[in-house]
Amino acid sequence: AMFKQNDNEIYALNNHQEDVRRRQFLRNSGAAILGASLLGQTPLNLFANQALFANEDVTQSVNSENLVKKLYDSLSAEQKKIVCHDWEYNDSRGLLRTHVSNNWNITPLKYNVTSPFFTKDQQEMIETIFWGLYQPDWKAKIQKQLDDDQGGYGGEQSIAIFGEPGTGKFEFVLTGRHVTVRCDGDSTENMAFGGPIFYGHAAENFNETKDHPGNVFWEQALQANQLYQMLDGKQRKLALVENVPQESKVAFKGATGDFTGMPIKELSKDQQEFASKVLETLVAPYRTQDQQEVRKILAGQGGLEACHLSFYKQGDIGNDQVWDNWRLEGPSFVWHYRGAPHVHVWVNISSDATVPLNAKG
Repeated sequence: AMFKQNDNEIYALNNHQEDVRRRQFLRNSGAAILGASLLGQTPLNLFANQALFANEDVTQSVNSENLVKKLYDSLSAEQKKIVCHDWEYNDSRGLLRTHVSNNWNITPLKYNVTSPFFTKDQQEMIETIFWGLYQPDWKAKIQKQLDDDQGGYGGEQSIAIFGEPGTGKFEFVLTGRHVTVRCDGDSTENMAFGGPIFYGHAAENFNETKDHPGNVFWEQALQANQLYQMLDGKQRKLALVENVPQESKVAFKGATGDFTGMPIKELSKDQQEFASKVLETLVAPYRTQDQQEVRKILAGQGGLEACHLSFYKQGDIGNDQVWDNWRLEGPSFVWHYRGAPHVHVWVNISSDATVPLNAKG
């Protein structure tokens, strides 16, 4: 039968064909990566972008690092001028590759990750890289954080790439309000996550109530407070500190540093086991390879036994003694949790305590 398509039908057909082509492109990327791992190359955590491949019969696995190289290779010279930098690139913020803040954009927002500055292929690669940095069972929680804090994924996030993927050191960084994540293929020496990261959430209001309703990261604080409840009176006196330090002060103190709080090594066996559960709760959102790197680096500096756990009286929302602000800190390990007025979390982990920090709160 003969029929005439209107403009909308033609547009929809073209979009469908373009979507199929993009999915095929990323499918082939995943297949190549999986094949490389089977041939004995270093297998990195594989992650299927469930949204992207929701209508596919076979779940596809895409490796974020390999996709960063494909993204880099796809960028035009003009695009690279905006988002790509030398490894040691500095601007007014200092060494940009290592900068971290609670609300910032590494590249101006007019070049956000869903802007026409990027092609559809590139937009989908960036999104797949981003989701590949998290565990699949955390996707809904991270999406909720993005929805609450930034109106969803896309318009409020920007990226930068440092170095040249495939030739040595490189790093992909995505930033926005309450998010700084990195993808470096372990090419950043001595650093977990490729460098300092940040996550946070203001769920229902900027000033959250004591139970932090809807906050996807509040479970981490509840787990830490369970450990506090396991402490006896003497231990609580050590663990509980009057004033919370400035949240962005997460530079390393080294093995001889002046630490506050309860030394983990002085906890009983069952308390130390629960401290390990707290750590597992903290790393739970992130992909397996990053979790493993955190454990490896921490073990190299003496493990949790070399760390101190501090809870802060200051900022106790509702005066309920469920401590909103707390910190787990070792010689070159800092996980600072600020829960008042809403959640901000600063993470800085290295095997080298002399690594400088470029953080701004």
